[in-house]
Amino acid sequence: MPDLPARFAALIITFAPLFVQRSWLHARVLLIGALLAPGRRTVASVLRITGHARDRHFTNYHRVLSRAPWSARGGARILLGHLVRAFAPRGPVVVGLDDTIERRWGPKIAARGIYRDPVRSSHSHFVKTSGLRWISLMLLAPIPWAGRVWALPFLTSLVPSERYNAAKGRRHKTLLDYGRQIALQAHRWLPGRDLVLVADSSFSSLVFLQALRHHGLTVITRLRLDAALYDPAPPRAPGTMGRPRKAGRRLATLAKIAADPATTWQSIQVETWYGGGARDLLTASATAVWRHNGLPVVPIRWVLIRDPAKPDAPAQALLCTDLDRTPQQIVIWFVRRWCVETTFEEVRTHLGVETQRQWSDRAIARTTPCLLALFSIVTLLARRLPKRQRRSVTAAAWYPKARPTFSDALAAVRRAIWREQHFRTSPQQTDRRKVPFRMPQAWAYALCNAA
Repeated sequence: MPDLPARFAALIITFAPLFVQRSWLHARVLLIGALLAPGRRTVASVLRITGHARDRHFTNYHRVLSRAPWSARGGARILLGHLVRAFAPRGPVVVGLDDTIERRWGPKIAARGIYRDPVRSSHSHFVKTSGLRWISLMLLAPIPWAGRVWALPFLTSLVPSERYNAAKGRRHKTLLDYGRQIALQAHRWLPGRDLVLVADSSFSSLVFLQALRHHGLTVITRLRLDAALYDPAPPRAPGTMGRPRKAGRRLATLAKIAADPATTWQSIQVETWYGGGARDLLTASATAVWRHNGLPVVPIRWVLIRDPAKPDAPAQALLCTDLDRTPQQIVIWFVRRWCVETTFEEVRTHLGVETQRQWSDRAIARTTPCLLALFSIVTLLARRLPKRQRRSVTAAAWYPKARPTFSDALAAVRRAIWREQHFRTSPQQTDRRKVPFRMPQAWAYALCNAA
C-alpha cells in the first residue's frame, strides 16, 4: 500500500479514534485509494490502485462501509475543526447549505425517489430523475493560494424519500427539517463563534428562519418580491384587552419599492460577483417584520439589489435575520453561495460521486458523504504542501489558467504521494549498473486501463 508523506499522515491520523484498530487499517487504505484512483470510486478500483487486487480478504474493505461501527458525525466534527483552524480562525464562520441529487437507479437503492433534476432542468423545461437526495453543509472560506472562495463540505446527510419512510414506518422529515438539524449541530460544535448560514430560496421558510434565529444563528437567503412585510408591533398600552399584536401596519411589497422612483439606492462594490470580477451594484435596504398567518413572525433586514449594467433586469431581494448587518456584508456573504454549485460539480468530475456501486443502506448513507468530505481533505492536504507545489497550475496552449483549481490541488496531492513511493533519492553506491525500470502495477492500472 502507498505510504503517506509525514505532513499528510499527521492530518489523517486524527481520524483514527473513530475506528477500532483493524477497521482503521482498512479505512486508511480506502482513503488513500480514493485519493489516487482515477474514474470510478468503487472499492474494487481503490484496491487495485493501492496494490490489493490479489487480497483474498477483500470483503473486509467493503465491510468498513457496510458493517463496521464508526461515527460519520464524529468524523464531520473532526473535519470541521481542521477547516475552521486552517481557513476561518477569526471572525464569523460562513457556511453554505444546499441539496443535490445523486442519480442512482435500481430496486436495491431503497431510499431513492423521483426528483426534479436541477442540472438538466430550466425555467421552461422540467426534467425528472431517479436518485438520492443529499443535503450538505459546507464552510465558505477564501483559499489563499487559489485566490477565491471554495465551498468545503464537512457534514452531509441523506434525505430519504417519502415512499422509503412510509415503507419503514418512519415519520417523514422534509428537507427543511434536515437543514435545521445539521445547522444546529454545527452551531453546537462551534461554541462562541459567530455562525452565518447562507442558503438559497428553498430554505426561505419562516419556521426554518425562526428556529435558527432562536439559537443565535444568522441566516441569509433569498426573499420573494411579494412577501408580506410589516412594521414591528407597536408598544402595548396598559389595560389593553385581547391578544397582543404581532406586527404593525402592512408595508409596500419589495416589487413596488424597486419600481418606485422615490426609492433611495446606494452604490456598493462586490469584489467577486458570481465567479467574475469586481462589480458595482445598487442596493436599498431596511428592516421589517415578515409575517404569514399561522406561522412565526421573524424580524429581518431586507436588501434589494440592482445591477447598473443590466437596467432592464428585475431586482433581486435578500433577507438577513441579523438586523445589524450592513447591506454590503450581506451581499458579499450571499455571493459566496455560488461556490457550493462548483463543489458539487467538482466532486462529480474528479472524486467519482455517482460512480460508487454500494447496495447496502448503511454503505449508501456513508459513501457519498465521505466522497464529499474528501474534497475538504484534499484542500487541507494541499495546504500542507510547499508553496510552489500547491500553486502549480496545469495549463495548456488552448486552456490558459491563471489560478489553481481543485483539480490542480488534487494533482499536487497525488504527486506528493507517488513521489513518496518511487522517487526517493538512492544512496551513493559504487555499483553503477543500470537497473531496468519496472512499471508498478498501480501505475499500469491507472494509466492503461479504461476509465
